[in-house]
Amino acid sequence: MQLSFQLYSARNFQPWPELLAMLAEAGYAQVEGFGGVYEDPAGFRRLLDENGLSMPSGHFSMDALENDFEGAMNTAAALGIERIFCPHIDAASRPADSAGWRDFAARLSAIGEKVRASGRSFGWHNHDFELRKLEDGGVPMQIMLEAALEIDWEADIAWIIRGGADPADWITRHGSRITAVHVKDIAPEGELKDEDGWADVGHGTVDWAGLFAQLKSGTPAALYVMEHDNPADAKRFATRSINWVNKTVGQQA
Repeated sequence: MQLSFQLYSARNFQPWPELLAMLAEAGYAQVEGFGGVYEDPAGFRRLLDENGLSMPSGHFSMDALENDFEGAMNTAAALGIERIFCPHIDAASRPADSAGWRDFAARLSAIGEKVRASGRSFGWHNHDFELRKLEDGGVPMQIMLEAALEIDWEADIAWIIRGGADPADWITRHGSRITAVHVKDIAPEGELKDEDGWADVGHGTVDWAGLFAQLKSGTPAALYVMEHDNPADAKRFATRSINWVNKTVGQQA
């Protein structure tokens, strides 16, 4: 079980050299990339190497993967990224019905074929909107998994919950597709509003102890990526979260 850290969580706490040193000191060996660290891939790779960190996975936009595929793969190669995940589609571009989501899944399949030909894996990373029913009754995440059978799923558990769905049910039904997990937590109702209602892992309302057990037994996921969309203190989030997970997973072993 590899614990990673989504660097998007620390985007507001610069500079990167100090942040990477903090993550290494906290006990992380892996990080997950996003667009904000791709401007100078070779330079960022040097920072990773200096801190004993690797970047096995990274988020790349649909635009980059469809319109600058070579550039995206060059970035991945420079950073050592082996797992490519497409993380989002803005509201204005989202399909409105099931047929539209099937067409979108076909686009993902086409991207996935090219990514796999480069020697890497490809998948989708969910937010909440993919779990909400469309007017015609379809559920975008279900449609994507059924229409794009070759793609992986990086399951963001807390966003599944915020989408009104039960993560345990989705893991039971689609666990074989989950190759990576975003580990984030939700604060009790009305708390941590300055952090958009997110909490440090293990310090919120998500049943992470139970979910870790289910994910370990019911999915091939080996990469578990800590994330907080808007922490007030990146070091606090990184440290408290990895300490809690290491203690909890150790107790389950």
